[in-house]
Amino acid sequence: MYATLTLPLLKRVPPGGWTALAWLVVSLYPTLLVGQHGTAGWFDDGSTQGLPATGGDWAMLSLAGLAALAGSALLGRRPLAGIALLIAAPVIANGGWNLGSQLTPLQFLPADIALGVITATRSRRASRIAAAMLACTLLLHVVMVPSTGTADAQGAVLLAVIAWLIGRSTHQSRVHAEQLGAQAAARAVTAERLRIARELHDMVAHTIGVIALQAGAARRVIDTQPTRARDALGEIETASRETLSGLRRMLGALRRPGDDTDAEPAPLEPGPGLSNVDRLAESTAAAGVTIDVQWHGAQRRLPPDVDMSAFRIIQEAVTNVVRHANTKSCKVSIDCQDTEVSVEISDSGHRSAHSAAGGSGLGLLGMRERVDLLGGDFSAGPLPQGGFRVAARLPVPAGVR
Repeated sequence: MYATLTLPLLKRVPPGGWTALAWLVVSLYPTLLVGQHGTAGWFDDGSTQGLPATGGDWAMLSLAGLAALAGSALLGRRPLAGIALLIAAPVIANGGWNLGSQLTPLQFLPADIALGVITATRSRRASRIAAAMLACTLLLHVVMVPSTGTADAQGAVLLAVIAWLIGRSTHQSRVHAEQLGAQAAARAVTAERLRIARELHDMVAHTIGVIALQAGAARRVIDTQPTRARDALGEIETASRETLSGLRRMLGALRRPGDDTDAEPAPLEPGPGLSNVDRLAESTAAAGVTIDVQWHGAQRRLPPDVDMSAFRIIQEAVTNVVRHANTKSCKVSIDCQDTEVSVEISDSGHRSAHSAAGGSGLGLLGMRERVDLLGGDFSAGPLPQGGFRVAARLPVPAGVR
């Protein structure tokens, strides 16, 4: 319960808050020593020789605290200026004693934290400048105060290197995560473009094929059989309106809210499914190809993606029959089981070498992609006795059976 209440608060603490807290911690203990023992040594190491603290000492310590707090406040907006003040704070505090006291590694902890933050969140150039500023300060202290212990110098450098490595590792992890996110977004865009291309191909290719056949039939009989020509023109009108409705539905799904108006978009109509097979058979029969639809198993409600994919596969296969098979009939078999839906489209027509693969091959490719996305099986090819067969098996997810 306690962790649940505190963790979100800790996540909202800015980097400057951590550097300010670190400064208060590393300065609190020596400040208490000054007040208790009257000695001016920050982390009393004997260099103060027990001399009492003066008003100037307290003034320098206060000035160092202001520099540290100002650096913490600037760390988010102007990181290089912020780390410069955080580096200067311990130097100011020690210079106030005027005794050449030694800097300890812990006094640079706020600057080390700032270096890690800059390395993790800023550019490589800013990281290098911050690291150079801290390294030069440590080097100058060793040169100007020869009494600095080797262990203290090594400890200060080691803390700075650890902070830089942690920041660098965090930066690389963030960049890698952004690259993965960009790649995932690109894959999603590509998949969506392919889906739209399949929908447009299935919708438009079938309608154009039916319209072409109906228009040709109407042209041939318009003088001798006006009634039949009128029926053909009616089928053309119906097919055109249905396709236009489908295109509007697709554009409505792609339309971004707020592009042209703030009004709420109208609810989208459900996409086509196996319930539209009979309508497909009627329109194809009007174009001169009779479809024998055979149902097996119990007809039931299917997941929208499975239902629409099964219908689109049938629609594309029937379109290929109408355009390429040179036959007057084909058979469509639909088998609805508890775990899967199988569809099979076959004909006994004769196709050319080019059309034996389904025209340009985009239709078969689109059908195969649909089946692969749903984890099913797909096959298409000529029959030994003549004709062509398309078969697909689409699994039904267990949660919707």
